[in-house]
Amino acid sequence: MTLNDNTPGLGLTELPDPDGTVLVVGDAGLIGSYAARQYARQGWPVHGISRRELPDAEWTHHSADLLDAAALSDLISTTDGLRDTTHLVFGAYVEKPSDPELIEVNDALLRNTLDALQAAGAPLRHVTLYQGGKAYGHHLGFFNTPAKESDPRLIAPHFYSTQEDILRARASEGGFAFTALRPEGVTGYATGNPMNLLLVIGVYAAISRELGLPLRFPGTRAAYEVLYQTTDAELLARATVWAGSSGQAANEIFNVNNGDQFRWAQLWPRFAQHFGMDYAPPQQMSLAEAMPQHAAVWERLVERHGLVDTPFDRLVGWGVGDFLFHHEADNITSTVKVRQAGFADALDTETRLLQLFDRLVEDKVLPPFDA
Repeated sequence: MTLNDNTPGLGLTELPDPDGTVLVVGDAGLIGSYAARQYARQGWPVHGISRRELPDAEWTHHSADLLDAAALSDLISTTDGLRDTTHLVFGAYVEKPSDPELIEVNDALLRNTLDALQAAGAPLRHVTLYQGGKAYGHHLGFFNTPAKESDPRLIAPHFYSTQEDILRARASEGGFAFTALRPEGVTGYATGNPMNLLLVIGVYAAISRELGLPLRFPGTRAAYEVLYQTTDAELLARATVWAGSSGQAANEIFNVNNGDQFRWAQLWPRFAQHFGMDYAPPQQMSLAEAMPQHAAVWERLVERHGLVDTPFDRLVGWGVGDFLFHHEADNITSTVKVRQAGFADALDTETRLLQLFDRLVEDKVLPPFDA
C-alpha cells in the first residue's frame, strides 16, 4: 500500500529535509514499515532491522534477532550506514501473556538496540518511541477522557513506562533527544502483520459477503455506541519524521490520531453500503473463535481473485477486533499538544477508511466487493 500525501489532511505539516541516517527497528511491522518508507521517500538514508526478510523494502533491510545482543552489536558495528545512525525509530514489539513478561522482553529489545548503537559509536541525535492508549488504561476499561499527556501514570507497571524510563535515562547520559508518540487503533497494511484493525474489518466483511450474510458489528451494543478514534499509519509516519527533527518535540510525549472521533454505530452501516452488503443489527460474538472456522472460505476468495496469498492464521489478528469491539468506554485522547507543537496533519476517519479499503482491493489484499 503506497503513501499518498495528496490525500486531504496529509501534508499539512512541512517535513524536514534529510539530515542524517535513520535506523528503523521493527521495520517489518505496521508502524515501522510506514515510518521507514516515509523517511526513504523524503530522501533520507534508511536502514531497517527485524527478524523477517523484506525482499521488497524501499530501504536497506537487515535481518537480525534483537534479543541476541552480541549478534546485534556485531551487525551494527560492522555495517556501513548502521553505525552512522543519527535517528532511531523504535517500533519493535514482542507479544507476551502477562505484564511482567511484556516488560522483560520489550525492555530487552530497547536496551540491546541502544547498547549496540553506543558500542558502535553511532552519532545518535534522536529516538522515537511508540506507546498507545494503554498508557492511560484503555486495556483496563474506563479511563478519563479526553486523555492528556500530562495525566498521571497508572500504578500497575507497564512496559510503556519502563521503556520510557530507560530512554529518558539513556538520553540524558548520551546527549540525545527522544519523543514518545501515542497513537490509537493504527490503520494501514503490512504484509504478514496481523495486528491490524483495517484487515479485521475488511476480511470479516469479505467472508460475510461470500457467505451471503449481512454485515453485523460483532461486538456489544455498548461498544457500538461509545466514542472512538484511530490513527492512520501514514499520518503517524509523517508525525515520526516531524518529531525526529523538531525542537518542539524534543523529550516530549504526544498523542497522535486522525483528529476526529466517531461511533462504530455511525461507521458500520457505511461500511456495509461501501461493500455492497446488507446491514443487520450488532450481534456479539468472538471473532477469534468464529473466524478461523472460515479459513476455507478465504482460501476460495484468494484463488478466485488472485489475492496476496498470506496464510490465514497470519493474515488477521482477530483478538484485536474482539478487544476493540467489546470495549465499552469512550477512548478519546487530546491532540492539542501535538498541534500546538507544530504537527497539523489531520484526516476524516470515515472517508479515509473507505479509501484504505479500496486500496486493499487494488493491491489484491481484499477481494473486489462489486464482483
